[in-house]
Amino acid sequence: MFELPPLPYAKNALEPHITANTLSFHHEKHHQTYVTNLNNLIPNTEYASLSLEEIMTKSAGASGHPAIFNNAAQVWNHTFYWNCMQANGGGTPTGPLADQITRDFGSFDAFRNDLKQAALTQFGSGWAWLVMTADGKLAITKTGNADCPLVHGQTPLLTIDVWEHAYYLDFQNRRADYAEAFLAHLVNWSFVAANFAKASSQKAA
Repeated sequence: MFELPPLPYAKNALEPHITANTLSFHHEKHHQTYVTNLNNLIPNTEYASLSLEEIMTKSAGASGHPAIFNNAAQVWNHTFYWNCMQANGGGTPTGPLADQITRDFGSFDAFRNDLKQAALTQFGSGWAWLVMTADGKLAITKTGNADCPLVHGQTPLLTIDVWEHAYYLDFQNRRADYAEAFLAHLVNWSFVAANFAKASSQKAA
C-alpha cells in the first residue's frame, strides 16, 4: 500500500508565495486522494507488487489502465513537485547544470522564459517540465492532466504544477504571477542539480 509522503518543509515555509492554506488543500486533500484511489485500484491486479514508476510505465498508453495510470502518475508528479520547491528558493543554478542550461537554451534567461511559456500555454490542467532527453540534452516540455515525461523516455528534472488547485487560492486566475513566483522565489536548484547529476551519470554509464 502506498502512503502519502510528508511535505519536505513546514506548511507555511513557502509563504507568502504559496500559503499554508493552499498546501493544506493541495497536499492533504488532492495528493491524499490520488494515494487513496491508487490503493483502492491495484489490489488483486498485476500492479499490486510493482513500484510506483513500474505501475506508471505498465499502465500508460492506449492498452493500459487509465484510472490506475492517472492516480499513480499524480502521486509521483506531486511528490516530485513538492521537492522542486524550498523556502528562499529561486535565483539561478550553478555548476554543471548551469553550464548545460546555457549550452542547450542559449542562456539562463532563455530557459526561464521557455519554462514560463510552457506553464502559461498548457491548456487546462497539467504540468510544465525541464527534462533530460534520451540523447542527454535538456528540453522544456508540458503534459496534460496526469501525464508524465517518465513514460515518454525523458527524465524529469524540474516541474511546475499548473492544475488550478496548485495556485488558485493564492493567485486566482493569474497563472503568470504564480509561474513567476515559482521561478523567482521557490525553485529548489539543489534538488534539480541532483536530478541532473544522476541522469547525467546514468547516460554516461
